[in-house]
Amino acid sequence: MNERIFSLAKQFNLIQWDTLPSGARTPDHESVVRAIKFAELIIRECADQCDMLLNDKMSSEWTRGTHDCAKAIREHFGVE
Repeated sequence: MNERIFSLAKQFNLIQWDTLPSGARTPDHESVVRAIKFAELIIRECADQCDMLLNDKMSSEWTRGTHDCAKAIREHFGVE
């Protein structure tokens, strides 16, 4: 899991926490999975929009920059 996604999910209280018998707190697995999937869908949608612009524009400078943008978004969040 990408730490940035987990950090954002915690910041917006998307992660539920379980308390272990020892008193330690641990993230609830199901809430983590749901938060990650939700974030990945948004990230893919954003990157796909960059790619769609790439296909609509003819300028090589524009298309290179747009492709770099989509790639950078995916890499930053660790999404394929």
